[in-house]
Amino acid sequence: MIRVAITGTGQMARLVLATIEAQPDFDPVGLVEPMGATSDQFQGDAQGVYPLTTDPADLFKSVHPDVVVDFTNAAFTTRLVEAALAHGVRPVIGTSGVDAATVERLRAGSAEAKRGAVVAANFAIGSVLQMHMAAIAARFFDSAEIIELHHDRKADAPSGTSLTTARMMRDARGRDFETNITSLHHIEDTRGGAIGGIPIHSVRLPGFVASQEVIFGGTGQILTLRHDSTGRESFMPGVVIAIREVMRREGLVEGLAPLVGLG
Repeated sequence: MIRVAITGTGQMARLVLATIEAQPDFDPVGLVEPMGATSDQFQGDAQGVYPLTTDPADLFKSVHPDVVVDFTNAAFTTRLVEAALAHGVRPVIGTSGVDAATVERLRAGSAEAKRGAVVAANFAIGSVLQMHMAAIAARFFDSAEIIELHHDRKADAPSGTSLTTARMMRDARGRDFETNITSLHHIEDTRGGAIGGIPIHSVRLPGFVASQEVIFGGTGQILTLRHDSTGRESFMPGVVIAIREVMRREGLVEGLAPLVGLG
């Protein structure tokens, strides 16, 4: 049995907990609520009542999880990483906007301990495939733009998925994309921010969960790659894969692609 702790107590955390409860080889052991807790217990939607703390180190010392799954906020993730490294817990992190210093700290600590860790911008298999195909297409087009669309409660922009996608495309191409430079702007920032010559546009509206379009333009042709997550359930198969795979790894894995054979 893989002992799994979860961060947060919101909709995403509840869905992760229910998913873990449904797996025959997973044992949910407790939750951390970084925003503060009014109780020392959490009632799951499906089965059990679990220990609840505000301090990840306290939870790790008391219930000894093998893995912790984190979908909270980047400020808390830095603290979580330190606690996980100190107590031998393998993090599976899907939080958006985790800074490079935290990722490098996790990389170094995981390598030193020869213990697995996963940081992924997106756990939906379709999104992983989209990023993989976008990197392939990047070698054949000179111009590209990304539109990412999320719910109106998302705190950061652009999304971690769009940033990762743009970086993968730039790396695959080997140089910056060619970017249209608009000479007259009626509204500032209309063309969005850019990475590697790829403008990224962020939409925040109620009704969306997570969607992304990668648009390539060439002479006489357009190639559009679009992925839509219409429910948070789309992320759960990837979370299950990551929990199982992180137990077999001896260092940090960035992205879900290496865990599903896309390398």
